[in-house]
Amino acid sequence: MLFTYVKRGVKAGIVAGLVFGLLVALVGNPFIALADEFGGDGHHAGGHHHEAGDAHHDSAVSTAVTNGVSVVSGVLWGVLLGGVVFGVAYYLLEPAIPGTGGTKSYLVAAAGFVTVSGAPWLVLPPQVGGEQALPTDTRILLYGGMMVAGGLVCLLSGFAYDRLRGAHGRVTAAIAAVLPFALLAVPVALAPANPAESPLPAELATGLTGMVVFGQAVLWLVLAGTHARLRLRSADGRTAEGATPRTDATVGAD
Repeated sequence: MLFTYVKRGVKAGIVAGLVFGLLVALVGNPFIALADEFGGDGHHAGGHHHEAGDAHHDSAVSTAVTNGVSVVSGVLWGVLLGGVVFGVAYYLLEPAIPGTGGTKSYLVAAAGFVTVSGAPWLVLPPQVGGEQALPTDTRILLYGGMMVAGGLVCLLSGFAYDRLRGAHGRVTAAIAAVLPFALLAVPVALAPANPAESPLPAELATGLTGMVVFGQAVLWLVLAGTHARLRLRSADGRTAEGATPRTDATVGAD
C-alpha cells in the first residue's frame, strides 16, 4: 500500500519537477544572468572583438548545460517532494487531512509549501547574490528550525479543524485552523537578524525574489493538481473494475 502512495507521489513529482525545471531554465536563468551582469565588471564588455565568436560559442554551450542541469535538478527536487510529502506523509496522515477528494492534495501542498519554504522565509527571505550577515551554519540551523516549526503549525492546524468541525461546523473550524499560524511569530521574533547587502538595483532584486517565490508556488500547485488527477484516475479504475472505492474516512484511503 505504501509503495502505491509513493509511486503516485513520484509520478506527480516528475511532472511538477519538469515544469519547475523548465521555468527555472527559461525564466530564472536569464534573470540570474542579468543579475550577474550588474554584479560583474561591466568594463570588460568592450574589447577583444577577435574573440567574440569563440566567446559566443562558449556562452551558448554554457547556457545549454546550465539549462539542462536546471531541468534535471528540478525533476529530482520534484521527485523528492512528491515521494516524501505526497507519498510517505500523505499515506501516514491521510485520515487526518481535512476535505475530500482533490481538496486533500491541495491542502497537503499548502502545508508542504509552508513547511519547506514559507515558514523559513519568514526568517531567511530568499536572497539572490550579495553578502549575508549570518554565517552559513547558522542559516542552515535557522532554516531547519523554521521548517520544523512550520510543519508543527500545519499539524496543529489540521488537528484543530478535525476537533472542532463536528461540534461547531466547518466555518468555525476553518477559522480556528488559521490561528495556529500566528505562532510562527514567536520564532521569527526570537531569530537573529540577517541583513544582506546586494549590488543589484532594488527593482531587479525584488523581481528575482518574486521569481523564487513564484517558482516554488508553481511547483507545489502542479504537484497538488497532478496528484489529485492521479488519485482520481486510480479511484475511477477501481470503480470500473467493480471494487468498492474507499471513502475518505477509511484509514489508509487511496
